[in-house]
Amino acid sequence: MHATHTEHYANLAYLLNDALELLQPPIAISFADAVPAGISRRTTQAPAGCRFWQDATSSVFATSAEDHALCAIGCYTHNLPMSANTHTDLADTLKVLNDLGYVTEQDLAQIPALKSQSKHILYSPLAETPLPPDVVLLFVNAGQTLILTEAAQQVESGNPPALGRPACAVVPQVINTGRAALSLGCCGARAYLDTLTDGVALFAIPGPKLEAYAKRIEALAKANHILAGFHQIRRSAVESGQFPTIKESLAAIS
Repeated sequence: MHATHTEHYANLAYLLNDALELLQPPIAISFADAVPAGISRRTTQAPAGCRFWQDATSSVFATSAEDHALCAIGCYTHNLPMSANTHTDLADTLKVLNDLGYVTEQDLAQIPALKSQSKHILYSPLAETPLPPDVVLLFVNAGQTLILTEAAQQVESGNPPALGRPACAVVPQVINTGRAALSLGCCGARAYLDTLTDGVALFAIPGPKLEAYAKRIEALAKANHILAGFHQIRRSAVESGQFPTIKESLAAIS
């Protein structure tokens, strides 16, 4: 019997949580022109669109451009329709960032922005996503990122880029390229998200490649666990004055 849509993504979410030992559940981000039946609309605005990522770890909801209106940079990166006030906010924000030497006019052209435009963005825990996700976002530490970058090498035959400000640019980066990316966040996202502490970064996986990633992550996590034991045994042996061969260290694992 084939798994249902819900079971499929619930299984993938469980696999990712189990293999990576995530502290926050993976979240799904989907762009759509209509909100599926039964999905609640966002009733309160957020100070920045990235805040929806944290909220999505525990609830399923749909947003529209109005819900993102207080975050002009997020509206820009997500190619959302902007009101006159949001356009003004964007211009004022860019002026301040330029005056600070934080984002110059040359930098702006390099910040990813969605090429397509949708009426709604849906956020949810991956296990409860109502639609196939366009992007799956993981809150990760350095050790988990190690496994994810190894998976990217195998799934995509290359290393994922590491993005800086703004954190929200990781979403268009992944959708526009169809390839995974790491985001180191930005000072804004770190102010708005309690989950984005100094030891946490964001890893974004393109939804269409999620199953391939999950399979490689599962295998690589197991391999890393075994290999970490191997290296710990060798370190202990060498520090105690021994000169073990590789075969001897491998035998000690088993």
